[in-house]
Amino acid sequence: MVGEACQRTRRIIGRTLGLGCLLFVVGCATTSGPDPWQPVNRRFYAFNSDTDRLLMSPVARMYTTVTPKPLRASLTNFFRNVAYPDVIVNDFLQGRIGQGAGDIGRLVVNSTLGLLGLFDVATPLGLKAHVEDAGLTLGRWGVGRGPYLVLPFVGPDTLRNTPSLLMGIFTNVLYYVGNSALTVPLTVFDVINARANASGSLRYMRENAVDPYVFARDAYLQHRSYLQDGGHLPLKAIEQMMLPPSPAPVSDPPPLADPAPAARPVVTVPGRAAVAIRPPAAAG
Repeated sequence: MVGEACQRTRRIIGRTLGLGCLLFVVGCATTSGPDPWQPVNRRFYAFNSDTDRLLMSPVARMYTTVTPKPLRASLTNFFRNVAYPDVIVNDFLQGRIGQGAGDIGRLVVNSTLGLLGLFDVATPLGLKAHVEDAGLTLGRWGVGRGPYLVLPFVGPDTLRNTPSLLMGIFTNVLYYVGNSALTVPLTVFDVINARANASGSLRYMRENAVDPYVFARDAYLQHRSYLQDGGHLPLKAIEQMMLPPSPAPVSDPPPLADPAPAARPVVTVPGRAAVAIRPPAAAG
């Protein structure tokens, strides 16, 4: 058993490193902008939107209706906890030793005191959650982001981030359970639960975005940049927010109106009504 596990680990590392090297070459060679494959991306985006409208959206509404909110929150905590080893592995691959040790503590606390992660007891104890994956690790070591992608059944992605799809499978605790009768239903519940959690954001995008594809692309890329900068806004975004508003265009001043006639002074005489004093007639 130990030998098989070691061989499996070597295969995972080998595939990840090989794919990372390939992406390094492709990402560095990509200079045609963030979305050079937009025609194909739009087709996949339309496919995903139709699939979501016909299948995932009704299922998510039904799931939200029959599942109480506290239970949905616990399931979200559970699925995040079983996937958290991916964060820990990438902590160490990025050289973040202290953060990795803290994330190990978070995983242990939530898996024990939090009843397999159903309850997040680590955050109140000061063990903050982090977001790390293979794409962020490659970015930390200088690999270019590469073109923007829309993948069928997956959604927004970038070329640099595609190893996360593979690595996220092998770092998930459910992969090592070995009982498909348990892992397959849990994986389906994970997908449905994630879609239900995203319902508000998707509805806002569809109701307010002029071009939902562009909205989703820009929001995803900005979020990835935010994560790549360690949860801080990029300097360019800060500079844009600090720029003064553009001055309004200067137009010709309105024509001057005729001056209003001067008001006549009023003198009040005791016992008489107020009398307006007439201005002296101009000398002729």
